[in-house]
Amino acid sequence: MDDVLELERRVAELNKILHEYGHAYYDLDAPIVPDSEYDAKMQELLAIEEEHPDLIYPDSPTQRVGGTPLEVFSKVVHRYPMLSLANAFNEADLRDFDRRVQEAAGSVVYVCELKIDGLAVSLQYENGQLVQGSTRGDGAVGEDITANLRTIRSVPLRLQQPLTIEVRGEAYMPKRSFAKLNEDRDEAGEVPFANPRNAAAGSLRQLDPKIAASRNLATFIYAVGGDAEAYNLDSHSDALDKLDQLGLTTNEERKRCATIDEVLDYVAYWTEHRQALDYEIDGIVIKVDNFEAQEQLGYTAKSPRWAIAYKFPAEEVRTKLIDIELSVGRTGVVTPTAILEPVRVAGTTVGRASLHNEDLIREKDIRIGDQVVLRKAGDIIPEIVLAIKDQRTGEEEPFHMPSNCPICSSELVRIEGEVALRCMNPKCPAQMKEALIHFVSRKAMNIEGVGEKLVEQLYAANLVQDVSDLYTLTKESLCTLERIGDKSATNISNAIEQSKANSLEKLLFGLGIRHVGEKVARILAEEYRTLDALEKATAEQLTNIFEIGDIVADAVVTYFSTDEVQEVMNKLRAYGVNTVYKGVTREELPTTGPFAGKTVVLTGKLTGLTRGEAKEQIEALGGTVSGSVSKKTDLVIAGEDAGSKLTKAEELEIEIWDEQAMLDALGVDKNEKND
Repeated sequence: MDDVLELERRVAELNKILHEYGHAYYDLDAPIVPDSEYDAKMQELLAIEEEHPDLIYPDSPTQRVGGTPLEVFSKVVHRYPMLSLANAFNEADLRDFDRRVQEAAGSVVYVCELKIDGLAVSLQYENGQLVQGSTRGDGAVGEDITANLRTIRSVPLRLQQPLTIEVRGEAYMPKRSFAKLNEDRDEAGEVPFANPRNAAAGSLRQLDPKIAASRNLATFIYAVGGDAEAYNLDSHSDALDKLDQLGLTTNEERKRCATIDEVLDYVAYWTEHRQALDYEIDGIVIKVDNFEAQEQLGYTAKSPRWAIAYKFPAEEVRTKLIDIELSVGRTGVVTPTAILEPVRVAGTTVGRASLHNEDLIREKDIRIGDQVVLRKAGDIIPEIVLAIKDQRTGEEEPFHMPSNCPICSSELVRIEGEVALRCMNPKCPAQMKEALIHFVSRKAMNIEGVGEKLVEQLYAANLVQDVSDLYTLTKESLCTLERIGDKSATNISNAIEQSKANSLEKLLFGLGIRHVGEKVARILAEEYRTLDALEKATAEQLTNIFEIGDIVADAVVTYFSTDEVQEVMNKLRAYGVNTVYKGVTREELPTTGPFAGKTVVLTGKLTGLTRGEAKEQIEALGGTVSGSVSKKTDLVIAGEDAGSKLTKAEELEIEIWDEQAMLDALGVDKNEKND
């Protein structure tokens, strides 16, 4: 009995500690312990729960990874309807809204918030514990997606106070998660998502929570559901502050505006700067702040009279599809790409857009010669929305994927469950050249002077076939290539030699193992320390690492089990390429110093170091480099031509350094570096 009580006490203690660690890391962006300490306690809790399933509590942090797949989503009747908002599309609409508000309620203060382009959700807490999460549905009835919402790190499983409360917000997919997801889907031959909103909605409506857990979603909570006065709240801004205190994530870009002109200034600013955000917004929500004024204004049948959503105009442009080219990636996937008459959209000139696969081309009935509508999905990825069929002349040509690889003529194969066609020839020149280009890239082995054009030359001259052949190149052999002189050959030869000293994670990333990106490569290198040890790891052992799932584990084991790969690994060792991790482990990161424990943002042009080099060195000194400025930011490094991030840092009174101050703190001599 004493042993059982001791286990129960330890489980409760671990739950409490891990929730505190998670809140600091995911919500405050200010970790209070090294990752290794978090991981150790998580592994201890997992071990106890595995032996004693009766001690798995609903709010256990282990439940974020997703549980048993559901058969169907049950319905949830909302106690208070989740109403939609009326829309405004221009300044006149907003001024008309302000006029109606003032006529009914007099002078008011507004709260402006970014309109997150995601999926509206409701979270129900009882005594501070998450008991249910649901979709908006039709406003009256939604779907129970509790298991999927539990997997989102910014959704606290337990509040900072033991309140019984319903809160509402938006679940969304950050742009970086969206880009990575579509990259993975392309590689796997799956249909890509059209935009981050569809991706978020699709992720949260998966019957298997593990799929939702793998998608790296996030949330912003923007309202208390029901009677806010029950919590002694007088205004919407009070409610948002209360949500912050409870440990929920609200959007910090909100602003109180005393006049409609201030609202219009806020709208204008974010219309211009929204592309700098790490998430997609499709407008601005404007709400009357005071709850008494909201009650006085009331509701229509569909929406509140005290709020309105300004919608950004969708930027779609027309251009001509000149041709469709095929490319073969390093995993063999054959991808059709639209060649367009260059056109400017969302801030850049676009001349190419991926068409992903033949099924998508057929579904949209896109033909060579068509006039097409183009936009950027998530303001990032160019995509063809539709073909303008009534503009056809009869000269347009339907497109059909070939049955053989356009590069090596091998038969193309469609793997079961995938929509993409693949070239399965491991010696396909396109795959081998793409693998070489990836291997020498900056984030991989970083071999300066060796780029796509030189790889083409080396391959055509039969000087390299696989990545290990790079280390057989000599100054003399390089000089045989067109436009490679003595000095260039010397520099390239030196760069190749220097790359041998790279830490193991650079090599692992450079090898292009399927599903092993930069972050996973570092995790594997840090865990196993040597290439020898990693090659011997089983899938079961790999999945014991907290961040590694079944898909990655199987990909790593499969990769190292092939004879061709082992031959390349042996040659790399023979040529003196380092196969040992040289980085600092998580527990070894400094806890004191100019960057230790600080969240740092880099902005503007850096001249002494590249952005990647600065990030790497700051993180080696215990700092965390973030992509956006917020109240959680401790320090901003402002290079040349720093823009909106610098302005925001000044507004928030965040400490700002110029590049030289950063270089001094890192101990880097700018002149010596440039030499």
